[in-house]
Amino acid sequence: MAPYLILTPAIVLFVLFLALPIGYTAYLAMRRTRVSGLGLGKGARREVFVGFDNFAAALSDGELWAGWLRVIGYGALVLVVMLGLALLFALLLDSARVRLARFSRIAIFLPYAVPGVAASLLWGFLYLPSLSPIRAILDVDLLSATTVTYSMANVAVWGGVGFNMLVLYTTLRAIPRDYYEAARLDGASELQIALRIKIPILLPAIILTTVFSIIATIQVFTEPTTLRPLTNTISSTWSPLMKVYRDAFVTGDLYSAAATSIVIAAISLVLSFGFLRVVRDRAFGEG
Repeated sequence: MAPYLILTPAIVLFVLFLALPIGYTAYLAMRRTRVSGLGLGKGARREVFVGFDNFAAALSDGELWAGWLRVIGYGALVLVVMLGLALLFALLLDSARVRLARFSRIAIFLPYAVPGVAASLLWGFLYLPSLSPIRAILDVDLLSATTVTYSMANVAVWGGVGFNMLVLYTTLRAIPRDYYEAARLDGASELQIALRIKIPILLPAIILTTVFSIIATIQVFTEPTTLRPLTNTISSTWSPLMKVYRDAFVTGDLYSAAATSIVIAAISLVLSFGFLRVVRDRAFGEG
């Protein structure tokens, strides 16, 4: 019984805070409030089963797909810059001639410790034309319709590079130093060691951080929601999760919000596992 007793707390938490909410969301997604008459009096409003009608409405909603297009553009920018910088910093910190390595690790990782709302507010005030020192230098409105996506991506990159760098750096530190010594004896430079030894060995860790980052960018909510009061260029449905929030807590349509959230989860699953399926042969040696 010992293994079951050890697993019980985790199972209870999983059921209460993950399985039951998912089940209730699926239940709501197939329901709808039906109003009879003027909607007054007892029994005028009742919850009825509508099957997959809410899912059909979600899939045909133009606002949802417009939000997906914005998130795809935002995600492509964030993934390339964030993971590229994380890999670069990890390789630099693991190089043989690095200086101030401990300070650099802390400095790069520290933004990840800042809560997302606080980071978005901090950058939001830096973006405001009346307060921003950046505006005085670049003379660019960082909250305009053409630049606001880049401004939000900057917040995500600033906060996410440290975590991904730490994952990659930890993997690098686990590589036997003998590989590098053998390469140096063969005349390999530090750049050649990075390109031909470190990055190939890092590939599974790079895939892992990419999957985590894909899921995080699909679920972007904090940055646009926090910056929205500072500009009129961010709509209430800028991202799919913002549309779920609006439907559930602004318009009060829990049923539509539940169906949309399940659609978002399904698309996230397809994108994440689709990416894994494409790269697994190269990264994990699986057929």
